Amino acid sequence: MMYNRNSENRENSEKVIQISRVSKKTKGGNRIGFTALVVVGDKKGKVGVGLGKAPDVLSAIKKGTRLAKKRMISVVLKGRTIPHRVYLKKGAAKILIKPAPRGSGVIAGGAVRTVMESAGIMDVVSKILGSRNKINNVYATIEALSKLKNPRQSFKPNEDKKPLKAVRGLLKNDVKEKKKKDANKAGKSAKQKTVKTPKKAEVKIKNKKK
Repeated sequence: MMYNRNSENRENSEKVIQISRVSKKTKGGNRIGFTALVVVGDKKGKVGVGLGKAPDVLSAIKKGTRLAKKRMISVVLKGRTIPHRVYLKKGAAKILIKPAPRGSGVIAGGAVRTVMESAGIMDVVSKILGSRNKINNVYATIEALSKLKNPRQSFKPNEDKKPLKAVRGLLKNDVKEKKKKDANKAGKSAKQKTVKTPKKAEVKIKNKKK
């Protein structure tokens, strides 16, 4: 179940992804309630998610919207897409998001698509690899978007600006060079530990002198 609700100031778009009916057994009988999963975003790089619980549907949606607005995060964008790929595992949910060329659109499932569109991402490729639970997938998507970093920003106060390759990790050549250096260091340390044993002839000569 998915429908849109425009906020009062119309700056943020509100989308209800899922409404579930829950019941709790009590002494007097079953207590029925509802949970609403709401995603709020301004389509300019800010998005949040909230799960509201209440005895009726409207109250659950209002609570979820209020929580989503409180927990909004800012997403780093690169034009219409994201700057780099992210793979994240959160509980049973595993999600992979990758940048896509212009015009590709949002290639993602229903819950993930809603989060991407609310954040203003127009070209992206996503794949859900773990749980099919919408709540888990939405929270995993929000956490994956929070992991995005700007390739031009410096990560330390006294550090020069790093390219996007620094965000993605070491290049294959750098990894190979690092392995070689580690192997050379290990070989040197092993040579230092080994004690040179004197030859048999030298031992005999020393014994004769004594």
